[in-house]
Formats: sequence, structure tokens, C-alpha cells
Amino acid sequence: MKKKKDKEKKEKEKRPKYKPVGGLLGAACDYHIYRMGPADRLIAAALGMAAAVVVLYVFFHSVLLGVLAGLCLIVPAQKLYREYQRKKRQKNLLIQFKDLLESLSSSYSAGQNTLAAFTDARADMVSIYGETADIVAEIDLIVNGMANNFAVEQLLENFAARSGLEDIESFANVFEVANRQGSNLKQVIADSREIINDKIEIEMEIQTMLTGNKNELNIMLVMPLVILLSLNGMGGMTASANTPENVLVKLFCLALFAVAYWLGRKIVDIRL
Repeated sequence: MKKKKDKEKKEKEKRPKYKPVGGLLGAACDYHIYRMGPADRLIAAALGMAAAVVVLYVFFHSVLLGVLAGLCLIVPAQKLYREYQRKKRQKNLLIQFKDLLESLSSSYSAGQNTLAAFTDARADMVSIYGETADIVAEIDLIVNGMANNFAVEQLLENFAARSGLEDIESFANVFEVANRQGSNLKQVIADSREIINDKIEIEMEIQTMLTGNKNELNIMLVMPLVILLSLNGMGGMTASANTPENVLVKLFCLALFAVAYWLGRKIVDIRL
């Protein structure tokens, strides 16, 4: 057992640490990493604290125990919230990128060159998502890069590397080959947009199909609290009393439901 743990530890140490990818013109966002601000940290800490207080108060009738557990959950809650926000940002970026491709396709159809197409696309993205949208910042980097004699292929490749999204990486590779060989960029962009759009629609259909299962999973998570609240209404001489035997049973049940919920989330988390 010890040898297995040592082997896993060595393998973990051998894994190369991720190095953030910078922009060709300097500062640029790496979407593999979500940097939390004070508000994000406060929200994550509050959620972790609230969950611990509610659960442990219902199970053990102790606010102090809930607060202590909540303090221990602050760091894990930060990690979970950071990962949630990172995935959410990448998902929004993919949707924005799909709309960018639609705008570029229209511009190429009108006979515009690449620089003019991205410039017009920026105005379209601002009208849809606003000046602060991630896709607007990326278009600015591409337009400024081309103005500073960077090849559009390099700029798209850098964007793809920072995005962490396979669809954008695939588009950057196809665009590079098509642009160098003088292929029909309009068709390349239209096909890429169609593929991304189909993928998003399929994911939405899958999520719709899994809505019932996710609701059942959430109900399963809440049911122990409901049962204990019902038992609490029967008085202190019931299974809700904090006798040594009951405490052990409650701890075992908490661990069991935590593992079941984790496995359930793994099962319903289907990605293309």
C-alpha cells in the first residue's frame, strides 16, 4: 500500500506544472486559469460556511460545530467555485466565438479582407455582448496584432492555446492551412461555425434529457436533511439524539451521501 502511494506521489511530481500562455502583444487572458477577485472569494467562503452550518446543525444541533467545519471548508469551496467559474467562462467564450464566426462569414461573403472582417466583427460582438466581453478583447488583440505585422494565423493559434477549447484550436489549425493554400476562407469559417453550432445543440439536448436525473440527484442530497428534521420534531429520545452510536451512524451516513452525490455528478456530467 505504501509503495503504491509513493508511486502515485512520484507520478504526480513528474507531471509538468501548467505554465500560463501569454499574448503575442503582452497581456492577454489565459482561460485555463480563473483569477478570483475579492467578491468571488467572499461568495465561495459564504457558500461553504452556509452549507456546513446548515448540514451540521440539522445533524448534530450544533452551530459551533457547523462554523468550525465551515472554516475548514473555505479553501475547498474556493477551489470548487473557481473551477465552476472557469468552466462557465469557457462555455460563454465558445458561444461568443460561434457568433464571431457567423460575423466573419458574412464579411468574407461581402468580399472584405481579413483585417476588415475582424474589425466589422468587433462592432457586431460589442452590440451583442458589450465592450467588456471576452471575445471583444480577443478581437482587439487580433486586430492590433495584424496592425503590428503579426500573421493572423499566429494570433489565432495564440488565442486557441489560451482558450483551452478544442473547437477553437481546430478552427485555428484549419484556418492556417486554408489561408496559406489560398482556400475558400468563407467556406472554412461557415463549416467551422456549423460544427460548433451542432455540438452546442447536442450538448443542450443532452442536458435537457439529464435534467430529471439531476433533479433526482439534488433531491437525494436534500432528503437526509428532511428526514432528520422530521425526526427532530419527535423529541430528544429519537434517532436524532447525539448519543455515541447515533453520532457514528450520522458520520457514516454523511460520508455515504457525499460519495453517492460525487458519483452521481460524475455520471450525469456528459461531455462531447
